Amino acid sequence: MAYSFYPTGYPYTSTEIMANVSWTEGVSNRTAVMLEADFQYSLFTIIYSIVFVLGLIENISALYLLSKKARHASPSYVYMINLALADTLFVCVLPFRIHYHLNRNNWIFGDMACRITGTLYYINIYLSIVFFTCICVDRYIAVLHPFTYIQIRVTHYAMVAAILWVVALSIMVALIHGGPLHTKGPRNTTMCFENFARSSWISRMALYNILALVFGFVIPFSIILICYPLIARRISQIKHSIRKKKALTTIYIILLICTFCFLPYHLTHFLHFLMRSQVIQNKSFTTLIYKMRRVTLALVSFNCCLNPFLYYFTSSKFITHELPITRKPHA
Repeated sequence: MAYSFYPTGYPYTSTEIMANVSWTEGVSNRTAVMLEADFQYSLFTIIYSIVFVLGLIENISALYLLSKKARHASPSYVYMINLALADTLFVCVLPFRIHYHLNRNNWIFGDMACRITGTLYYINIYLSIVFFTCICVDRYIAVLHPFTYIQIRVTHYAMVAAILWVVALSIMVALIHGGPLHTKGPRNTTMCFENFARSSWISRMALYNILALVFGFVIPFSIILICYPLIARRISQIKHSIRKKKALTTIYIILLICTFCFLPYHLTHFLHFLMRSQVIQNKSFTTLIYKMRRVTLALVSFNCCLNPFLYYFTSSKFITHELPITRKPHA
C-alpha cells in the first residue's frame, strides 16, 4: 500500500486518497483519516526472515526425507513431496520481498522479476490449499473406502499433481504476460503487486480474485470441512490408540493450518477487494480492513513452516494402509 505526502507532512495511503472522493466530496484531503502503515515494514521483514530460515531448512529436509521414504510409503506421498516443493519455491522468493519491505516498499529488481516473484508468492498459497485437499480426499478414500483405495496407483497421484502444476503455471504465465504488475508509487518508488488503480481491480484483477477465492479456497476448504469429520468419526472406532492419536493429529494439523493461515487471509483479502473496488467506503471499516490485510498477508506465509509438521506426523508410522480398518458392508 503506497503513501502520498501532502504539504502538511502527514502520510496518507493511496487507498485513502482513492476512497476519499466518495467519502468526503467537497472536503479537503487533509481531513481524511490516516491509516497507520509504518508497522508493515518491520512486520513483513521480521516474519518473512523467520519464515525464510525455518521454511528453507524444514522443506529441504522434508524433500530429502520424503524422497528417501517414497518407495516404502503410501502413494499419497506424491502430494506431500509436491507440497514441500511448492513451499521451497515460495521461500526462495522471500529474500526479494524482504528487501522490498526493508526498502519501504520500493522494488528495484525490474518488472519481470516483480511478475515472476509476485505470482510465485500467491500461487504457493493456492497450491498449498489444493494439495491439502488432495491429501484430505486421499485419507477419506483410504479410511471409508479401503478397497477402492488399494486400486489407486502412484501414477494416478502423479497425474493429479501434474494437472495442478499445469493449471498453476498456466495462471502464472497469464499473469506474467497480462501486463506490468508493478506501479509507480510516491517519492519516485516502484511498487510490486500493490497500488493497482481502481480500474484494474474492477476489470483485470476482478476475475483473478473471484476465481482464486471460489476455486482456490471456498471449494477446497469446504471439501476439507466435509471430509474430515467423517474421517475422524471412522478413525475413532479404531482400537489402537497410538495410531488413532497420530491419525487425528494429522487431521488437526491440516485444520489448524487452514484456520490460522488461509481463512483469515482470504476473509481480509475479500474485504480488501471490495474496498479497492469502492464497494466498501466506510472510513473506519476501511482502516480496519487495511490493517488486518497487512497482518494476514504476513501470517499466511507461516504455512510453509507448519506444513513439515504434517509430513512428520504422517510419516511417523502412520501410513493409511497400515491402519486396521474394517470395511463396512456398503463401502
